Amino acid sequence: MMWVETIINGVLYGGLYGLLGVGLALIVGVMRVVNLSHGEFIVLSAFIGVSLVGALPWVHPLVLLLPVALIAFVLGFGLQAVLVNRVVTRPDPFAAILLTFGVAVVMRNLMVEIFGADPRNLPAGRLAHASAGMFGLHVGVLPLLILGLSVALFTCLQLIITRTKFGRIVRATADHRDIVRLMGVNPGRVYNVVMGLSLALASVAGMLLAIRSSFTPYSGVERLLVAFEVVVLGGLGTFWGAMLGGITLGVAELVGLKFDTNAGPLYAHLLFLAGVLLRPNGLFRVRT
Repeated sequence: MMWVETIINGVLYGGLYGLLGVGLALIVGVMRVVNLSHGEFIVLSAFIGVSLVGALPWVHPLVLLLPVALIAFVLGFGLQAVLVNRVVTRPDPFAAILLTFGVAVVMRNLMVEIFGADPRNLPAGRLAHASAGMFGLHVGVLPLLILGLSVALFTCLQLIITRTKFGRIVRATADHRDIVRLMGVNPGRVYNVVMGLSLALASVAGMLLAIRSSFTPYSGVERLLVAFEVVVLGGLGTFWGAMLGGITLGVAELVGLKFDTNAGPLYAHLLFLAGVLLRPNGLFRVRT
């Protein structure tokens, strides 16, 4: 029973990991670049959430997910329009990567100056300790809510990309940028919205992760590493693959904690390394 409970909790935690990576998967799938500032935006969203909770202490952090996501969308839209669009179409693929690395460094130092280096977290209230009993197992209510929200967001993103006119434009831009330009579509504007969506999803993940664990301005590298591993394990540019990759990492980490309370992340990283060696194209090739 103990191992079953561990695996279930790993699946629940992995849903959050998947949400960390889906925004990055969207950018990789559409623009073919890795946004190295992804982790910093996750942390910045958590700091924005902490600031809003401080200003509105009667409001639960979960209620603030939408306003923080809207702020992140605007920041992502602006980042792409002002900076990334200048380099994303260059033949050199490292130009955008180096630019986002520079953005990450600047953001990290600004967060230290503005918020300080002390660990922070978001209070979950009664949800932090609430649990539900099922078939003799005890599962946290908050992890269940987080998994449900993650699945809902994944489903919405999938429907947007596959069932809407905007989604068809996004897929066409990802595959044939020059052709859609001839058809009157401005790829830069498409990229603006895509980056906004990516960081909006990242902000939700950042807020939820801040409820479950503490963070500092230096946590961005760790968040980016998890997101990158999720994307690579799931298959570059695939949404449901990112979810499955996140669940795989979550289960590996919690199983590892059962063997060594200090080595949970190590087991997840080892699984990632094994996955890259055995299935370099991703463990799950889910068609988007």
